[in-house]
Amino acid sequence: MKDFAGKIAVITGGGTGMGRELARQLVAEGCNVAMCDVSAEAMAETKRLCEVEKLPQGLRITTHIADVSIEDHYKRFRDELIEQQATDKIHLLFNNAGIGGGGSLFSNTREQWERTFNICWGGVYLGVRTFLPLLVKADEAHIVNTSSVNGFWASVGMGVSHTAYSAAKFAVKGFTEAMINDLRLNAPHVKCSVVMPGHIGTSIVSNSRKVQNGSDQLNADELKQARQRLQGQGIDVAKMSDADIQQLALDRARIFHDEAPTSAAAAARIILAGVKAERWRILVGDDAHLLDERVRKTPEQAYSPEFYQNIVAATGWKVG
Repeated sequence: MKDFAGKIAVITGGGTGMGRELARQLVAEGCNVAMCDVSAEAMAETKRLCEVEKLPQGLRITTHIADVSIEDHYKRFRDELIEQQATDKIHLLFNNAGIGGGGSLFSNTREQWERTFNICWGGVYLGVRTFLPLLVKADEAHIVNTSSVNGFWASVGMGVSHTAYSAAKFAVKGFTEAMINDLRLNAPHVKCSVVMPGHIGTSIVSNSRKVQNGSDQLNADELKQARQRLQGQGIDVAKMSDADIQQLALDRARIFHDEAPTSAAAAARIILAGVKAERWRILVGDDAHLLDERVRKTPEQAYSPEFYQNIVAATGWKVG
């Protein structure tokens, strides 16, 4: 697929971050976009940004409320898309939606753990299941599944557990790689790519809290985990109040967004270039390339303190 003009793209998690930037850049190339998100307000802002410059006549941008972990939401999204985009086919599927949280089997609830896993993995699986018939009907099509560097390295540092997100992202990577041959055998005109971003400047930290807790404030379990993480980083938390910890968490979310080595817009450009080049494996960010190289070189050391410290020194990461 060498260009996107006149195509129809589905984007999950289109309200913020990479989803928003994918929508903006696709629309700029003359692609119709149908996006879903749990936030109508966020999608309305994405649509407004897409429409800042007058759209070509007939170009469609539609927004759809959907929780990607719920199959009935996906089916409603699909049916609305067929009606509002006046089509029975799509050309691009970006399974992009994701959240963090539920990192520990010990200190998080089963509900938190499964919420993260069911969005980050289940959303990809259900997205492919739901939209595959529409992709197959197109003359050419491409599925783009967002994994992460946590799809080949299950950590964000020594002081914090990261099981649900990592398990989901490993599943996304394996699923997409297995799809390469499944598509080749059964629908060779449909291609697929797995995207593995490093630290990208998005609102995933604050958005994850809102999805998990209903607000951007830490709950009691998360306060305990935050103290544990800070202590693991050598910070004396004994004299810090809960309000101090809350403020540090808000600062961390801001830093994650504002001080990332790769912006969401840059990430979207890399992803779309990878789709045009028909690359099945798309690493996003210098940190992703570096981490991939080092994990492959010394896999037995990948979860040692020294490995993480070297990654932080080489990339300037502030994610743990």
